[in-house]
This record gives sequence, C-alpha cells and structure tokens, in this order.
Amino acid sequence: MNQLYSTIQDLSHWPDFRLRLFFEGAIVGVLSGLVISFFRWALEAGTYYRIYIYNTILIEGGVWENVSWFLLLLAAAYLLCRLMAYEPNAGGSGIPQVKGVILGAIRMRWFRILWVKLIGGIVGIGLGLSLGREGPSIQIGAVTAEGFSRSLGRTRMEERYLITAGASAGLAAAFNAPLAGVIFALEELHRNFSGVVLAPAMAAALLATMVSRVVFGRAPIFHFGMLPPFPLRYMWIAVLLGIVIGFAGIIFNKGLLSIPKFYSLPVFRNDYMRIAFPLLIAGVLGYIFPQILGGGNDLINSLYTLPLSLQLFAALLIGKFLFTLLSYGCGVPGGFFLPMLVLGALTGSVFGIVLVKAGIISSYYLSNIVVVSMAAFFTASVQSPVTGTILIMEMTSSYEHLLVLCTASMVALVVAQLCHGQPIYEALMNRMLAKKRPAVPDSERRNIIELTVTSGSAVDGKYIGRIHWPAHVALVDIKRGSSELVPDIDTRLHTGDYIYVLTDSVEGAEAVRNLVEQEKT
Repeated sequence: MNQLYSTIQDLSHWPDFRLRLFFEGAIVGVLSGLVISFFRWALEAGTYYRIYIYNTILIEGGVWENVSWFLLLLAAAYLLCRLMAYEPNAGGSGIPQVKGVILGAIRMRWFRILWVKLIGGIVGIGLGLSLGREGPSIQIGAVTAEGFSRSLGRTRMEERYLITAGASAGLAAAFNAPLAGVIFALEELHRNFSGVVLAPAMAAALLATMVSRVVFGRAPIFHFGMLPPFPLRYMWIAVLLGIVIGFAGIIFNKGLLSIPKFYSLPVFRNDYMRIAFPLLIAGVLGYIFPQILGGGNDLINSLYTLPLSLQLFAALLIGKFLFTLLSYGCGVPGGFFLPMLVLGALTGSVFGIVLVKAGIISSYYLSNIVVVSMAAFFTASVQSPVTGTILIMEMTSSYEHLLVLCTASMVALVVAQLCHGQPIYEALMNRMLAKKRPAVPDSERRNIIELTVTSGSAVDGKYIGRIHWPAHVALVDIKRGSSELVPDIDTRLHTGDYIYVLTDSVEGAEAVRNLVEQEKT
C-alpha cells in the first residue's frame, strides 16, 4: 500500500516529480558513465593482450605455450559457467532482460548482475568471442540505475523511468552516441516518447557521454576517413541495398533464434561444454582468421584499407556470421549489437564490390554503402529505424547522409515486416519469459504503468465508462498536455493522452497496452 500511495502522490505533484526525475537521471548518467568507462577500458585492454599473446605464440611459442593457451581458455569456460549458474539473468546481451523489467515481467538482482556482467563480459569478449559491449553496457546502466533507485527507496514506477534512463546512458557511453542512446531507450525499450521518460533519459545519456569522452576522447567509434556526399542519382542503389539488407537481417534473426537447437545436440551434455566449444573455436581462429574475433570495431575501421576482393569479404561475412551465432548461443555475457553492425557493414561491402566490379558505381562511394548498410541491417533486425539512422550518423559523424540512411532503413524495415520478421529483442524477451518466467514477489506485482492513447486504438475517442477494460486493472490518472484529468465514466479519452493504470499481473498490463496502444484491426 505504501508503494501505491507514494505513486499516487507523485502523480498528484507532477511538475515536482518530473523535475526530480531529471536530476536523478543526471546522477544515473554519471554513475553509469563511470562503470561503463571502466568496462570499455577493460575490454580494450583485454583485446590488446589477446592480440599480443597470439603474436607472441606465433613467433616465439612452442608446444607448451600453445597448450597453455588452450588450457587457459578451458579454465575461462569453467569460470563463465559458474558465473552463469550463479546469476542467469546476467547472460546474453541483457537487453531482453531490461525490456522485461520495464514491462514489470521480471525482477533483476541489480548488484549480482552488475559484477557478474562486468567479469563475464571482460573474460568472454576479451578472449575473442564474437560479442559486443553495447548490450551489456545497456544492462549495466539499467542495473546501476536500479541500485540507485533502491538506495533512495523510490517507487516501482519511478524506478522503471530511472532504469530506462540507465539503459540510455549505457548505449550512449558505449558508442559515444548520446542521441542514439536516448532514442533507443524510448523507441525500443520503453516504447513511449512521453516527456517524463525523455527528460531523465536525455540527462543520463548526456552525462554518461561526457564521462566517456573525458576518458576516451571525442572521436567517433567508426573511422572511414572523408565520406563523400552520396549523389541523388544513386538513390536507387540505396533502395536496392535496403531490400538486400532487409533479407539479410531476417536471416540473421532466424539464425539467432535457431542457435539453441544446435546447442541442444547430445554432444553438448552440459553448460560447460556449450561455453567451452566457442572459446576453443576462438582459440583456433586466433591463428588462422583473427579478424572475426571480438566485437568487430577494429574490423569495420579497417574495411576501407582492405583490397576489393569479393572472396575475402564473403569469407569475413560468413565467418563472422557463424561465429557470432556460436558465441551468442552459448549464453555468456555479451551482446550481438556490435557484431550485427559488423555483419551489416560486411554485407554492404559484398554488395558494393559487386556493383564496383560490374562498373555500376565507383569504388569512391564504397564507404558510403558500408555506412548505409549498417543502419539498414540494424533496422531490419531490431525494427527501430529512427535509432538505427541516428546511431550510425553519430558513430560515423556522417550527418549529411540522413536522407540515404533513412531511405535504406525504411526499405529494410518494410522488407522485414513483409517477411513477418519479429523485432529480435522482443522475440528474445518473449522466448525468455515463455521458457521460464522469473518469479516476481507478490508485493511487487501491483504496478502503475504509463500508456499513450494511440490514434485509431480501441479507446481513442471513447468514454471511459463504455470501454471494456481487462480484468484486474484500474485507471488511476489521465494527463492531457499540461492538464490533469480525474478519470470517471464520463471522461473521454483522446489521442495523445497519457493514462496511468494499476495492474497486478503482466497479462493484465499487456492486455491494456494492446487495448490502448494498438490500432483496431
């Protein structure tokens, strides 16, 4: 009852509540920025020492040195296995878990996830698994915000806003991209662009980026030299590229969702064997194909220096695709966010080389095609086109490419939806909840959630008393612009209204969300 009373008090003092959220979001940004900067530094150090070890072994190493390296990989697999048994919710990218928390479907033990994610990510990615730091950074930012909220005794509604802000800070600090962090948190995680979500998310992203830039500098993540403007006469290439990348994104999603079938084969008798397998593969690849190890940031930055060999780029694409599936499927901490962008860049490179060899386009514009392909691939997989466009603009400092990025991304989105592709993070979250719904204590099941009345939804233009509300939900408050309305049977809902609903179950929350935020079919 104390939680419910405090939440209603916050709703009754809305301006003060929003102002408090803004300042708390700024604090979350600083805290998340510090933790994620350490994470980035440790991963970069791990990558440096991995490359140094391989160079040393190849030049000076004997049998004992080579055997010792593989024994170290097996020991690391055991450590990762124990960490995953201790805190399963720290596995994978962490983005599906964050989405589940925001929906009120699961509960995260923030401190356990924080240190397990840090150690597991540093070990797994540092030793060469094809995983990225961005998904873990988003979860690290989210649990940092959750810990901050718990320390202040905030309500669950306020905590979800702060978790969204922490996730925004996580992506911003990981990619040095504050706008992309904000848009990703709103478009993909919270699915809500209300001002009360925007203010703390933006404050957190900006402060986290400032902390990150103090440590790592202002340089963008990806370097392509001078990117020329993309001519309008080649816009048809962007459309064709969007179609190709759209299908590639569907294939990638299907691969990620199908890889558990591979690890369910009888040869993988336990979790340790599932984790040891990709680590041993990484050990072998370190000798023969080191370019596909790790997240792939250095690989993207080196693409424009490689010879225009279709065989080389095709081999990089296939190798990175397969090893990313193996790495993510084993379940250790690490995401596919950055590897997904690498696959987009490699797919675009293959497409561009074909056009260059056919004499359709000059190699002068090949880097443009690579940049556009990353945004389109992200959109096809995640189905968040605004995030994809802004993210790539910030990561490459190619702000003049807005038109071509939007064009390719929207075409890729249309292709993915025509193929009935599910957004990958939503599909992974649904699979996680269906497989084993984490227990939420009875005391935490009652939540007040914020929803936006969508144009064409079942409640748009309807009187509250004439709406068939799902069972076990209650309408608590309505905000229309700067006005507050008391909900009663004669109150009429309109597009853009923010309504606050009390529910005691995930099913009830989803039912009322579908009623309010989906168009009638």
